[in-house]
Amino acid sequence: MIKHFLNLEWKQYFRSSYWQKSLGLNILLVFFALYFIVIFLGLGFGLLPILKKLYPDEDPFVVANGFLFFWIIADLMMRFFLQKLPVMSVKPLLTLPIKRSTVVNYVLGKSALNFFNFLPLFAIIPFSIMLMIDGKDSSMILTWMFTMIILVLIINFVNFIIEAFSAETELSFLPLIAIVGTLYGLDYFNVVPIKATIGNALIAVANNPILILIPIGFLLVCYWYNFKILKSKLFLDSSLKSKVQEVKAADLSWTKRFGDIAPFMQLDLKLIWRNKRTKSSVFIMVIGLVYGLFFYPQPMYKDMVWLFPFIGIFVTGIFLINFGQFIPAWDSGYYKMLMSQNIKYEQYLRSKFVLMVLSVGIMFVLSIPYVYFGWKILIAHFAAAVYNVGVNSHVMLYGGSFNRKKIDLNQRAAFNYQGTGAVQWIIGLPLMILPMLIFALMNWLVGFEAGIALLILMGVAGIVLHKRLMKMITKRYLDSKYKMIDAFSQDN
Repeated sequence: MIKHFLNLEWKQYFRSSYWQKSLGLNILLVFFALYFIVIFLGLGFGLLPILKKLYPDEDPFVVANGFLFFWIIADLMMRFFLQKLPVMSVKPLLTLPIKRSTVVNYVLGKSALNFFNFLPLFAIIPFSIMLMIDGKDSSMILTWMFTMIILVLIINFVNFIIEAFSAETELSFLPLIAIVGTLYGLDYFNVVPIKATIGNALIAVANNPILILIPIGFLLVCYWYNFKILKSKLFLDSSLKSKVQEVKAADLSWTKRFGDIAPFMQLDLKLIWRNKRTKSSVFIMVIGLVYGLFFYPQPMYKDMVWLFPFIGIFVTGIFLINFGQFIPAWDSGYYKMLMSQNIKYEQYLRSKFVLMVLSVGIMFVLSIPYVYFGWKILIAHFAAAVYNVGVNSHVMLYGGSFNRKKIDLNQRAAFNYQGTGAVQWIIGLPLMILPMLIFALMNWLVGFEAGIALLILMGVAGIVLHKRLMKMITKRYLDSKYKMIDAFSQDN
């Protein structure tokens, strides 16, 4: 039966129109696969001499095991966004006399053959060979290598368990972020020495092969739990149930204080909260808020003050960047109807501007605790916030006039590049790179305070010239109005 399933999937893949239409994409994916294979091979063969150079007084095998905790959480995050359970079209099979357990075992077994499970082997096996050449006991290294292979499979099935729990919510990535963030925080603040515990456990298994039964047992538990979850959902009628949604009304009366742009703000807020793609713009603010924690606690970044404004631009402007780059494509589904109404285009654009400015203010206030790492960081974040309000908000609005790609708001947000064009990549230069370069140059020539002052002055200049800039931007949108209507009317 398994052989028959494989035959069906082979025919489905190569006979489908997807293969014909996406031949170029498949070639590109093969290129990336080969690229990462070469990278991992280089890492596998080069890791031992690198560790010997960086840690001359320590055992490189022990050091490598100490860093495996970071590999586990990075692998888990990468799999969550890129790897999906290989569920084939099982609905026609549910009417046939085929055991559901056979179908489930096939699906789970196929997941073990995923590229993400083979990729680490291109680093694990060469590193093991290098250790044995270096004089390590072969039986110990082989035990460690098989333990690592089991660990890769455990991560594979743990990923599907996390997906199963997060699939019922719109914020599918938040459970993973919470798990990874908690584990990293517990280890970083020495509440629980997770990094050392994992490293010591793997070394213990390598020295005592009988202990390999523990990770094997955990792997079997993960497989059984995935089997249980998938089998419980493998019913024909479960896919025929109508989806019931509860409509919740939010109190948006506070927007009335913004005058004639209040109706547009209410529409934008409802659009953001009710659609998968736009909702991510709000919840990604959490990721933006903790972005600085990847840099500021590290001693190596304390002297890189030129990097502070770049981080500040990202932290305070994460919503501005994520939401603003797709103006007015968010409204592409009903853009034709919107443009047929008796409304002022400037009001429509000003509502977007006010939303972005409010987000910058909120994010700056929430980022004030970063002063714990130094007063320069707080000042840099303030300068970045002013720059975001005065310069980047207008850059975003102007760049939006070149958007010509339609967006489906019901598609999931993670790694969804629909609506992304050359504009989104080009606009990144004046948005983030330019202020960092300006500050770095002034900081080098004069000093930190001069660089901060220049960014604030540029932001204030944009605020003072706001009305004039908005007139210029509005004119640009009016000139492109019918081109955008035609582009948004096309099916991508």
